[in-house]
Amino acid sequence: MATVKKDDRLTSSQGFLCVGFAGVFSKTVTSPLEVVKILSQIGTFHSKRGFIESFSLIYQTEGLRAFWKGNVVSCLRLFPYSAIHLATYKKIVHQHMDGFGYISQWQAIVAGGLAGITAALATYPLEVVETRLISQNCREPTYRGVLHSLSHIYHSEGLLALYRGFSLTVIGAVPFSIGCYTVYINLDKLWQEPHSRFSSLQNFINGCLAAGVAQTLSFPFEMVKRKMQAQSSHLPHYGGVDVHFSGMVDCFRQVIKTKGILTLWSGLTANMVKIVPYFGLLFTCFEMCKQVCLYRNGYIVSPLSYKLKPGVDQSLGPSELQEVRRYLRNRRFHSQNSSMRNRW
Repeated sequence: MATVKKDDRLTSSQGFLCVGFAGVFSKTVTSPLEVVKILSQIGTFHSKRGFIESFSLIYQTEGLRAFWKGNVVSCLRLFPYSAIHLATYKKIVHQHMDGFGYISQWQAIVAGGLAGITAALATYPLEVVETRLISQNCREPTYRGVLHSLSHIYHSEGLLALYRGFSLTVIGAVPFSIGCYTVYINLDKLWQEPHSRFSSLQNFINGCLAAGVAQTLSFPFEMVKRKMQAQSSHLPHYGGVDVHFSGMVDCFRQVIKTKGILTLWSGLTANMVKIVPYFGLLFTCFEMCKQVCLYRNGYIVSPLSYKLKPGVDQSLGPSELQEVRRYLRNRRFHSQNSSMRNRW
């Protein structure tokens, strides 16, 4: 997966806010593609005519706001998911570092997968709510907002309904990690230079490639997971799911039996189309927020460029730089006082 590069010149809160804002903005802009993808995975009538026709059918039946169904809960989920993922990842990495502080790329990817599973476990009910909000007709809603959705699902279907399909998140992490690792170990062959020399554009392309390969390999598991999240006897037409099933294995069997094995990749077109704008906006927004923070911290001369401020040690952390500034201000102040006393 593509990730934004950590910069030690930002405080932890600034880095978290930059990532959060970039994630919310990129999710919101690409929400129509996410809605089409999830409806295709569930198998609702919107997706019967293909990728392009889905947009027209959604607009005709539910209006423009339907393209942002579930976006609020998706954005809300982003912050706790990111915080838990980062904290878990750091803890796992520190436990597996060697005496020189190094960890292999394969171990790092496995750590990322385990961190992702942990974060998904903590925030999974919100993902179920997102799927339910997207699957329903927003003009005749069963669920009204995040809290109402959580309460309605819990009281009508029980606690386990909020974790329906979670096992597929765990299983799907295996092909996802394999896809990431396969792309990573071949990047130096693709660019014919070592990883340390990759430019920002190369890292962006690498992220898109890794996401494309990893998500394609794990897509059947996500598709079945979405069907399991959406299917409910308490919803009209059982949540709009195109097959009825009793569990995970039965869902795979029913899909392949009635729709064919290629149906396991329903929604992949929308997902592939989404990757480039999503990660492009993610990187761009992060860099813009980062420039503003670096300017406020005193490292660069303008929030509109990365031109370094003369005389500033870029290796110092934000708190260290503030200490240096206070020291220099106090030194100038005492120097001016001494000069005035000498005049008198």
